[in-house]
Amino acid sequence: MAIFIAISIAFFGATLALVFTIRQSRKRKYIIWGIANLVVIGPFLSFAIGITYAIVKGDGWAGMLMWVLYPIIFLIGLIQLIIGIFMKKSSDKNIYKHN
Repeated sequence: MAIFIAISIAFFGATLALVFTIRQSRKRKYIIWGIANLVVIGPFLSFAIGITYAIVKGDGWAGMLMWVLYPIIFLIGLIQLIIGIFMKKSSDKNIYKHN
């Protein structure tokens, strides 16, 4: 049950990030996805993968995999966020916005 809840929260966070990035600039998309990875997707996805692996392996210590996965996902989200913050304004116009 806990695995299903964790996967549901990660999926909901990814869906919400996708909704918020529709018709946004690349800079804004990097920022939103970086925050989503840091706050929602990373912890819950690493928990679900770690616990699932521990159940399959039959060893409770195998669940420590989440301690390895979360920093990796966290760094990916942090890099996305930093790229989004320091990215210059893109010169291409968004075709979806009407002036």
